[in-house]
Amino acid sequence: MRLEGKTALITGGGTGIGEAIAERFVAEGAQVCITGRRAEMLEKVACRLPSGSVLACQGDVSKDEDVARMVAQTVEFGGTLDVLVNNAAVNVMAAVAELDRADWRRVVEVNLTASFMLMQLAIPHMIGRGGSSVVNIASVAGIRSMPESPSYCASKAGLISLTQQAALDYGPQNIRCNVICPGPVKTPMMDAEFGEQARTLGYEPDAYYHVVSDVLPLRRFAEPREIAAVCAFLASDESSFMTGAVLPVDGGISIVEALGYVTSASMRTTKGDM
Repeated sequence: MRLEGKTALITGGGTGIGEAIAERFVAEGAQVCITGRRAEMLEKVACRLPSGSVLACQGDVSKDEDVARMVAQTVEFGGTLDVLVNNAAVNVMAAVAELDRADWRRVVEVNLTASFMLMQLAIPHMIGRGGSSVVNIASVAGIRSMPESPSYCASKAGLISLTQQAALDYGPQNIRCNVICPGPVKTPMMDAEFGEQARTLGYEPDAYYHVVSDVLPLRRFAEPREIAAVCAFLASDESSFMTGAVLPVDGGISIVEALGYVTSASMRTTKGDM
């Protein structure tokens, strides 16, 4: 019960990583407000968890009025706001010259600007609480590049920088700000993206997962609950001397050097054929 007595706001809480974070936070004793654009997904999560522990707040994090309502309803629900988890994210894949500007704006608004707006409104409620925490969910794409993902990579890199800036500015008020950089995680959004990529490349989805997993030192994708566990640690007082930290939770993918991996993979294939 590391989060007993705490109230948390979790964006993108209706599915995937956000859903797992909500479940873990409630198990740790917190009251949580989960937000997302699809009310039915939020209600499904809320109905599965203990009565009174979850508030579902439908809204779009890229809209100022929705963000203000999310923060206000969280404070009304829990009487305070101790933990903010910026998890909501979108992606549009296209190279720089082909990326539609409207898609660029949408990705940056959801992945970066929304986090800024939520922090701007949430932090004043945290001042004086004695140990509040902001946990931003970035990506290994914020510290490494991915093909045809300029808006996603730039927005996640910006989120890392924003997190560290807030950690510097609000450390004296004992508000800690840290960022998690997940690698590939088995979520509905990942399933959809990988299914499309698999079809394009002529793979069956399960076979394509195996091909991609083979690049990771741990040879598998993460489960959402594994990201949620790190998030709960950062939200709790157990991480009381951590702020401004950038934590890759990525199965080791960020330590892999591409040329060396391709060479070793080729050698394994060659030896296997002999």
